[in-house]
Amino acid sequence: MEKHSVRNITDMKDLINQTVDLYGDKPAFKFKKRMYKKDETPEIYTMSYKEFKNEIDQFGTALNSLGIKDDERVALISKNRYEWTVVYYAAITGNKVIVPLDKSLPDNEIISLAGRSEARAIVFESKYMEVIKKIKDEKLSSIEKFICFDLEEDEGDILSYKKLLAKGKELLESGDKSYLDAKMEPEKTSILLFTSGTTSISKAVMLSQKNICANILDILSILKFTSDDSMLTLLPFHHAFQAIINNIVVYIGASMSFCDGLKYIQQNLCEYKPTVIVCVPLILESIHKRIMKNIDKQGKTKLVSRMKKVTNVLDKVHIKLKRKIFSEIHEAIGGNVRLIVSGAAAMDPTLAKSFSEFGIRIAQGYGLTETSPVIAVENDFHAKAGSVGTVLPSLEVKIDEKDEKGIGEILVKGPSVMIGYYNNNEATEEAFAGGWFHTGDLGYIENGYLYITGRKKNVIVQKNGKNIFPEELEILIGYIPGVKECMVYGRPTKDDDLDVCVKIVYDEDAIKEIMGYISEQDIYKYMKEKITEINHKMPPYKHIRDIIVTKEELIKTTTAKVKRHEEIAKILGTQK
Repeated sequence: MEKHSVRNITDMKDLINQTVDLYGDKPAFKFKKRMYKKDETPEIYTMSYKEFKNEIDQFGTALNSLGIKDDERVALISKNRYEWTVVYYAAITGNKVIVPLDKSLPDNEIISLAGRSEARAIVFESKYMEVIKKIKDEKLSSIEKFICFDLEEDEGDILSYKKLLAKGKELLESGDKSYLDAKMEPEKTSILLFTSGTTSISKAVMLSQKNICANILDILSILKFTSDDSMLTLLPFHHAFQAIINNIVVYIGASMSFCDGLKYIQQNLCEYKPTVIVCVPLILESIHKRIMKNIDKQGKTKLVSRMKKVTNVLDKVHIKLKRKIFSEIHEAIGGNVRLIVSGAAAMDPTLAKSFSEFGIRIAQGYGLTETSPVIAVENDFHAKAGSVGTVLPSLEVKIDEKDEKGIGEILVKGPSVMIGYYNNNEATEEAFAGGWFHTGDLGYIENGYLYITGRKKNVIVQKNGKNIFPEELEILIGYIPGVKECMVYGRPTKDDDLDVCVKIVYDEDAIKEIMGYISEQDIYKYMKEKITEINHKMPPYKHIRDIIVTKEELIKTTTAKVKRHEEIAKILGTQK
C-alpha cells in the first residue's frame, strides 16, 4: 500500500500548533457573510490559520474564566459554521470534554441529552434559544453557562459568544496563560458523541485525543491530501465522519468552506470551487442525477456514452483525457473536484464507476462512531467494486462466527477504538467481549478487502447515512395502549432507499376495554394517530411512514423471539 509522508502528532493542541507553524498565513476557512442569490457573485472572505488559532486561544481562555474546569463538559449545537470549529478546538485543547449534539434533534431529545451529558456549559445558535431557555429556567440539566453565537450583547444569563471572545483576548493580553499552559492528557475522554437512538437507549461514546490522532494518521497513510486542497463541508459537524475529515483538513493546512444547505450544493460548488467533497451516497446520487439530466437535455447522452468508452481505453495506456473531454461536467461542480469521499452508508458500485468515467475519483470509507470513526477506506491504488477498501494500518479486523460463505460479525481492535460508553458499563463490556470491539455489522474479507453485507442487529440504514434502530421505536410503540407486540422494519422504495414501517399486533381484549366495540378500520385509525404522536417527538428521518395493523401474532422462535427476516419476507411478499 502506498504511504504518504505524515508527521507525528500527540494530541489536538500539538496538531493545531504544528499547523500554525507550517501554514499560519494560509486560508483555513472560506465563507460568505450573507446568503447570495444564484445570479449574484458572492464576496468570499478568508480566515488564516493564525487568526483561527488566536480565536481558539481567546475562547479557551474565556471558558476558563467562566469556571469551566478540566474534564468538565461543554455541549455544542449549531449548523455548520466557523464558530463551531473554534469552540470544538478550544474545548478539547483546554482539557474540556466537547459534546457535539445533532442539530436535527427535536426539543425533547436536546433536553434529554443535555442532561445525560452532565455538561456545565452549552454553546448554541439562536435557532435553539427557546429550548435552551427552557433547560435554563426549569433547571433541566447541570448546565450553568449558556453561550449564544448570535448575540451582540449578553441577555441576562445568556452570554454573548462575541463578548466572550473579546474577554478572552483581554485576559490573554493581561498575561492569563491558564489555557495556553494546559497540559494535554491524550488518553483521557475528550469527546462525547451520542449514537443514533431515542433518549432512552442512545449511547454516549467516549473518545480520546489519542483515538482521534491515530485515525487521522491512519487515513493520511492511505488517502493523499495536500495543503492546496479545499473542502466543501456537506455533512453536519457533529457527525463523526465529517469531524475526522475536518481534523484532517486542519492537519494538512488545507481550507474549509460551508454549504448553505442541500439545495445550494451546486451553487456552492461553483462559488467555492473545492477540490475535495465529503458526503453520503444520497447526496452523490442527487449530483449525478443532475449531471445526467443536463446531458440528456443537451441531447448528448449517446455522445457521452461513446466518449466514456474511448477515454476508458486511453486510461489503460496511461493517456489521461477524462477531465479535458468531460470539462463541462467538471465545471458544473466547480471545476476543481478531484476526490469525493463517501461514507456513512453503502453506495451503489455503478455510481462510483460513473463518476470515475468522468474523471472524478470516489473513495468509500467504512466505520462507526465508536472507532473514531474510520475502519477501512479505499484509495487510488487499492479499490474493489463492492468493497469498502482495506483496513487501516494500525487496526486489526477479524470476522467472528463465519457462516459457510465466510460472512460473520466484524470485530476490530486498535488505537482508534473508543474508551467505552459513558455511564454504561454493561454496554461497554458487551461491546468489548473477548477483548475485541463488536461492530454489530456483518461482512467478510477477501484478498485483503473488506466487504459489508448487512447489520447484525437489524439496523435500518438509509441512503442519507442515518441509522434507525428498530428496537428503540418498538419500545415506544409498545407503550401504546392496546398494542400486544410490534416489529419495525425497512421497506424498500422505488429509489432504493428504505421507509421505516411497523407491523402492529393489537390485543383484542385491551382494545375493547379502551374503545368498546369498534371496526378494524377504527383500530387502524387509532393506531395511526398514536404513531403520528410518536413521529412528532422524533427527528424526520426516524418517522414511521406506514403501518400494518393485525391481530395475527408475529412469527417467533420457540423462545418467543420474533423471526424478523421471515416476518419481513412475509410482509414484502404480500405487498408486491
